[in-house]
Amino acid sequence: VAYFDQMRETLDLDATLEDFISPGSEWIEIGKQRKHVKSYLTDFLFSPARANSPVRSLSGGERNRLLLARLFARPANVLVLDEPTNDLDIDTLELLEDLLQNYDGTVFLVSHDRTFLDNVVTSTIAFEGDGRWREYEGSVQDWLIQSKRARDIAVQRAASAPAPAAAAPASPAPAPAPATSTTAATPRKKLSYKEQRELDGLPGQIAALEEEQKRIADTLAVDGGSIYATEASRAAELAARHAQIDDELLAALDRWETLGPTR
Repeated sequence: VAYFDQMRETLDLDATLEDFISPGSEWIEIGKQRKHVKSYLTDFLFSPARANSPVRSLSGGERNRLLLARLFARPANVLVLDEPTNDLDIDTLELLEDLLQNYDGTVFLVSHDRTFLDNVVTSTIAFEGDGRWREYEGSVQDWLIQSKRARDIAVQRAASAPAPAAAAPASPAPAPAPATSTTAATPRKKLSYKEQRELDGLPGQIAALEEEQKRIADTLAVDGGSIYATEASRAAELAARHAQIDDELLAALDRWETLGPTR
């Protein structure tokens, strides 16, 4: 049994990401596949250059992502997840959904995220009051449909029994008209010729950076990340370039936001 702790009490803040995932070894077994720990960390959106960073340097969302990486690296056939989506960004949430949908074991999951639950669960255990819990097949949406149907049947049965006449409900007060407000539009400053040329070139620049980063990630992932062991210096150069592209992409996207029509 592997347990995901939303309070992050199992984190060793002084350990590196690599040691936290696989203490004392550069390789881990994922199912029947052997992977280098740096390659495994890239599956969870950590660049190879960050593998030797301390856990304390991570943000709250990144720490959750690291806990998920260690969780799925453990040899367990039962997972217990307590609010696993807290602080996760969209990319990590989609990754988690994919991992759970393809997980071969049993997952016990507690979450307030309805969409997440609907995407991954196949059975719902619901509290129905008076100390009663009931299991429903399907997602949360399926539970809502089935429980509503059960309530409707109960109401119909109650209506067929003699009951005192109920007082007519008072007419609801008319809803107040929604308040309206007007905001003066700020005229957009016209771009200079140089700025317009820069703006026109940004989509191609961003696409080229993303393509280069994908090629690097694919190279580092070949044979489970064996390049880290066979060509360590080249792997380090590629990992450094991968991290540098992150910075260049952020700068390009920030410039796009500054120059673009939506600012």
